[in-house]
Amino acid sequence: MSALKVFISYAHEDEQIKNQLDKFLITLKRSNKIEVWQDRQIMAGDVWDDLIKQELTTADIIILLVSIDFIASDYIWRNELEIAMQRHEAGTARVIPVIARACDWSGMPFRKLQALPTGGIPIENAINSDQVYTEISKSIREVVDYYNQKKEKGV
Repeated sequence: MSALKVFISYAHEDEQIKNQLDKFLITLKRSNKIEVWQDRQIMAGDVWDDLIKQELTTADIIILLVSIDFIASDYIWRNELEIAMQRHEAGTARVIPVIARACDWSGMPFRKLQALPTGGIPIENAINSDQVYTEISKSIREVVDYYNQKKEKGV
């Protein structure tokens, strides 16, 4: 079974949170259940806009790392969020909002989706950050296992 492709959409102001989340996904990566892509993998000479769109349109799971900087990013709004939500609506990808920092996301296109951590409480407000990242990674593992079961059944 090939690894599911995971795309992390985030504002660069949230890079530290993205790096921590990526670290907590290591067991899924090491068991070859997922391969994670994020824009820091763009190399010199790559046409970055084309590469981002290619990775976004081929991802099985799209994680939105939500914060006020994410919401305020014109690039994310115009280029990433629209594609992600279209793919989610079409059933060709699963979008998972992860609330990184406190912000009002009630008017956003992804407001109807179940967010992580449970209850939509921002990661930055967690009393025990290891516990909240573990909860997020376990929830993502459940989605990965669900998708792999569907693939095995040919659905």
